[in-house]
Amino acid sequence: MSGLESTITDFLKLTFLSMVPFVLASQGTMLGGRTGVFNVAQEGIMLVGAAVGFLVSYLTGSNLVGGLVAMLVGGLFGLILAYFTTTLKMDQFVVGLALFFIGTGLSSLLPKLVIGVTLTPPLVPTLPDLSIPLLSKIPIIGPVLFNQNILVYFSILLSIGLWYALYRTNMGLKLRSVGENPKAADALGINVVTNRYLTSIIGGMLIGLAGAYLPMVYTGTFTDLMTKGRGWIAIALTFFGAWSPLPILFGSLFFAAIEVLSFRFQVGSSIIPYQFLTMLPYIATIIVMIFTFGKSRVPAFLGQNYDRERRTL
Repeated sequence: MSGLESTITDFLKLTFLSMVPFVLASQGTMLGGRTGVFNVAQEGIMLVGAAVGFLVSYLTGSNLVGGLVAMLVGGLFGLILAYFTTTLKMDQFVVGLALFFIGTGLSSLLPKLVIGVTLTPPLVPTLPDLSIPLLSKIPIIGPVLFNQNILVYFSILLSIGLWYALYRTNMGLKLRSVGENPKAADALGINVVTNRYLTSIIGGMLIGLAGAYLPMVYTGTFTDLMTKGRGWIAIALTFFGAWSPLPILFGSLFFAAIEVLSFRFQVGSSIIPYQFLTMLPYIATIIVMIFTFGKSRVPAFLGQNYDRERRTL
């Protein structure tokens, strides 16, 4: 393998590796939004998912158990969001911000309670690459697509599966109708409340797993605020992807590539201040939102609470 080919392969492999938290958090946001529940607590849920996932993995010695518990915690946050907004009809943005602060606080508190302050950070084994025989030997494409950890494969298959479920099944049609016109959906016998609860909980589980991915793949340990704004970027990415699974997958690759480039420049550049380089993903987010926000097709009832007793929406 030549030097240029090796550089391209390494860059693309890191891009797919880095896209996973964006994909999982954005697909979780999209799911809730498709029934009208707009979750803005991604950053907090990812942080508490990272903390809990790391702690459980550290105590049990199993990343699988850690990831599952992180998903359960994320699902609990989704359940709380659904209860306060769907049952109690509270403002979705206010409840989401409250959950963000709760998740952020818990993520800082829990490691100190469970492990305490240590001179050396406790570590967990990071997820290994799973090589697919024969396919992983294809030049460039093989190492990039067929020699990744299991969550890279999962995020790609999840995106394809969600696209098929939303646009090719009767269940997906019913779910989308709840986010577009819940009054009409209710009149047709579709349970609006159940759909909102389910998508909010499953969405929260995906966001929690997105957080757990960071210590299990990137660092092997937990540090405060390690999400570094990825939860907020996930919201922008969902708008960028027009609340559709496959565009969100491709958008996640774009943002992951920007993130990888910023890290590469930080390592290799002594001229550009590193503070500016760390800003690159967020600058890209703002630029993308400027050009796509007004054109993005969002669910018509996004962020609104449904009350079947009201005469009009």
